[in-house]
Amino acid sequence: MTETAPRPTLEAVAARAGVSRATASRVVNGGDGVREPLVERVRQAVEELGYVPNQAARSLVTRRHDAVAVVIAEPETRVFADPFFALQLRGISKELTAHDNQLVLLLTEGRDDHARVARYLAGGHVDGALVFSLHLDDPLPGLIRGAGIPTVFGGRPDWHGGPEAAVYVDSDNRGGAREAVRHLAGLGRTRIAHITGPLDQTSAADRLQGFRDVRGDADPHLVAESDFTPGGGERAMRELLARRPDLDAVFAANDLAASGALRVLREQGRRVPEDVAVVGFDDMLPVAEGTDPPLTTVRQDIEEMGRIMARLLLRRLDPNATDEPPTGLVLPTTLVRRASA
Repeated sequence: MTETAPRPTLEAVAARAGVSRATASRVVNGGDGVREPLVERVRQAVEELGYVPNQAARSLVTRRHDAVAVVIAEPETRVFADPFFALQLRGISKELTAHDNQLVLLLTEGRDDHARVARYLAGGHVDGALVFSLHLDDPLPGLIRGAGIPTVFGGRPDWHGGPEAAVYVDSDNRGGAREAVRHLAGLGRTRIAHITGPLDQTSAADRLQGFRDVRGDADPHLVAESDFTPGGGERAMRELLARRPDLDAVFAANDLAASGALRVLREQGRRVPEDVAVVGFDDMLPVAEGTDPPLTTVRQDIEEMGRIMARLLLRRLDPNATDEPPTGLVLPTTLVRRASA
């Protein structure tokens, strides 16, 4: 057996630096009022001794936990199967790590989880929250407001109180959808169908509206509701082909639904893009480049959206910040052309 060396204490740091324990505590915990030469001596002692501050004690001084909750209003089976969430979490994690903050992931499997999440947020465990993938009837926004912690939302909010009541980051879903449909129309396609996402989410509703901006006179049978999954895309594609076997193009509200649509088209002997052109939304490279044929899609910078969400929250948490963060940021989208359209 090996003996573990005792952890260096704050008293040891103070003794090494030749200062009082109170002075060492102020420096270690980010307090003010210590002359710069003493600050340098304490920092040098911390480095030499390998001292790690006690987070609980530090929180008592700073009133900060250096931890942020990321709340995803989806079950874990969806979160870990959809690369969208991995990309957004990667962007959030990079930004929080760069500012020495911890990420606490909270998922909502069902309605019973909402109260649990609200209790955790109100319990003083984290400094703020990043929340995304909300549905229109979701009680989480109200519960989070009740918890009284700074929050940034991913996606345009559309609940009571409206966007002006929340700080959020979103992509130009409506404009990106318009660009996708105009591209298909520019290829000479006249019977363009749309596979939507879940219409209780603003991203899907905005993409449907973008489709209608360009194809306002489209046959209602050319629109089928889906759920942002490959299986949903397959079901919607079969529904569309049964209703309108003469369709010659499909705009799917995300890449996963588009991948499902491509499988059904191939099963039914439809050539892509010769018979049916297909465009998706997201440009998640493992999906878009892995379909057969590779998918033309609308790119939104999902990882950057996560980074900006975290950046806005950290700015709200910074006691020295003098400017107010914007209440809403909408990031641009671009069409990425590949072989499917």
